[in-house]
Amino acid sequence: MRASAGGSSIGALLLAALLLVSALVPGSAGAQAAAEKIGYADFKRLIDNAPQMVESQGRLQKEFSARDKALSADEARLAGLRQRYDRDGSIMSKADAENLKREIDSLERSIKRGRDDLHNDFNTRALAERDKIWQEINNAVVEYAHANGYDLIVTSPVVYASPRIDITDAVLDRLRRAKPAAPKP
Repeated sequence: MRASAGGSSIGALLLAALLLVSALVPGSAGAQAAAEKIGYADFKRLIDNAPQMVESQGRLQKEFSARDKALSADEARLAGLRQRYDRDGSIMSKADAENLKREIDSLERSIKRGRDDLHNDFNTRALAERDKIWQEINNAVVEYAHANGYDLIVTSPVVYASPRIDITDAVLDRLRRAKPAAPKP
């Protein structure tokens, strides 16, 4: 019996020491944190709303629109061929119906390849543009942090960030000011 009583008094002493240490640590950490300036930047919002990204998306849409229109025209032609086959296939000669069916199949494969190529090319270019602009956004965040005396900038995702430390709008303003004028056609 005596050994367990001694063991519980040691446990009580350890618990008291642990509580004392934990009571001291938050106080010193709080004093240290007060000297540091911390900010938060929502990179998803920066990437989605940066004028450089919006402009880049417009350029990409314009760059790929001709290929998309050509594929849309082929899709409309395919729909017409299918409609003709459904309507007239039973009254056509067997050779004409087979030729029309081959043309439909060939056009379907061509459109699928064209859509896949367009999708892959667009994604490759969009990723390259995003990476280039991401670096510009990152530099703007770092420049803002240096200019305003921040010690640490935390980016998303975070569990919680007070609006008081959110610098996202300030960085967006900096990006808007830094946006070069669009080249004239």
